[in-house]
Amino acid sequence: MKSIMVVGTTSHAGKSLITTAICRILSRRGWRVAPFKGQNMALNAYVTASGGEIGYAQAVQAWAAGVVPWVEMNPILLKPQGDMTSQVILKGRPVGKVSAVDYYEQYFELGWRTIEESLQHLGTEFDLLVCEGAGSPAEINLKHRDLTNMRVAKYLNAPTILVVDIDRGGAFAHVIGTLELLDQEERDLIKGVVINKFRGQRSILEPGIKWLEARTGIPVIGVIPYLEHMFPAEDSLDLLERKSHKSHADLDIAVLRLPRIANFTDFDPLESEPTVSVRYLSPKQELGHPDAVIIPGTKTTIADLIMLQKSGMAEAIQNYAASGGTVLGICGGYQMLGQMIADPEGIEGQAGRYQGLNLLPIRTVITGQKIARQRQVSSNFPQMGLPVYGFEIHQGRSRIEQQADSQAFQPLFDDVNLGMVDSCQSVWGTYLHGIFDNGPWRRAWLNRLRQQRGLKSLPTGVANYREQREQTLDSLATEIENHLDLTPFLS
Repeated sequence: MKSIMVVGTTSHAGKSLITTAICRILSRRGWRVAPFKGQNMALNAYVTASGGEIGYAQAVQAWAAGVVPWVEMNPILLKPQGDMTSQVILKGRPVGKVSAVDYYEQYFELGWRTIEESLQHLGTEFDLLVCEGAGSPAEINLKHRDLTNMRVAKYLNAPTILVVDIDRGGAFAHVIGTLELLDQEERDLIKGVVINKFRGQRSILEPGIKWLEARTGIPVIGVIPYLEHMFPAEDSLDLLERKSHKSHADLDIAVLRLPRIANFTDFDPLESEPTVSVRYLSPKQELGHPDAVIIPGTKTTIADLIMLQKSGMAEAIQNYAASGGTVLGICGGYQMLGQMIADPEGIEGQAGRYQGLNLLPIRTVITGQKIARQRQVSSNFPQMGLPVYGFEIHQGRSRIEQQADSQAFQPLFDDVNLGMVDSCQSVWGTYLHGIFDNGPWRRAWLNRLRQQRGLKSLPTGVANYREQREQTLDSLATEIENHLDLTPFLS
């Protein structure tokens, strides 16, 4: 099957961005193309139409390619749980929890068979696969257990692009070092180098490029300028680099940067709002007086809840809510807002019952069976009848307390199991990921905050975020296409 492999000299070299751009570039040229990442370790996940989980970055790449995300595009997803273990997702379904030490022994052979099956299936449906590696292909202590980089490239005999981040320095050493640590068969597959995140004049870089090409015999097929496109990061370390540039924004929204934060892609649509400043707040920092506080999803709700309580952030949120502040919890954050979370089987760690923030009248039980599905519902608040699309990924089952005052709390959607809001519309909770992708709902929710500040309401007749994402994908592809020569890979 025809394919292109994209690997990087280091993590965060820009593999995902380049892969995404190539998918859109080739799709616009008429290719039926699909992304592929054999194994991904990430807490940002997406639920496909079949109810399977894949890395969110691969969903974005599928959209860039103009196709529907499939589980075969990311057949192995590892979701770290914070205790040196990860949940293992194979072809979209959870199959177990394993430590890093035991993963190779228990899942390597099964994982590779799953990758082979997925590649064969994709190969029958698409003209070309754009495959992304993970980390570096030259980690000599890990190469024997590599399921993502050059093992895939060799299996496909895929011409491979090596991406290097020049912004942090040492780019030429990274390229030379990586090539030196590849075996000859692997090195022979590297057909081009891409220098990414370049700031400055190309003429100053040119002598280095000529030296690199002469030294390696491999052409530099692209020098990509530093781009500010905000695309889904694969781990929470990227949040440390996110700083709002909107010094004159109307609204200040604080998102708690939980230790095991998951699906923080939920907030990309908020960051795209010109009048909103989104800042990621460590639970050890002062809460201050934001216009809203969001408790996001997490892979381990109970551990992060305990951390909020020990750090004093739980009490700060309770006081903030009591003073009329707006609090929104999504998924694990929704569970934390309730009265109690029980884990009778110790699925998240130690079995027990744990007191929540007691801001919503729900009790949650963590169960072994995960719910993962796409949803389409109709809103009750902040505006009746708005269509809302999203997806669920959670292992907890929440129920409303029987003695809850039906006047004080109302279902957020026409499905009562998906969330609730208090009568003041100050405390919100939902299981729905992607809720802010819905433009009219997002604007209606923001307008509640604006009214509290005495600000004029924003128009709610706006498109959903996916339309804005399409424009971003197009502009990204156009920018990178101007600096990237794919001719040697398509002959």
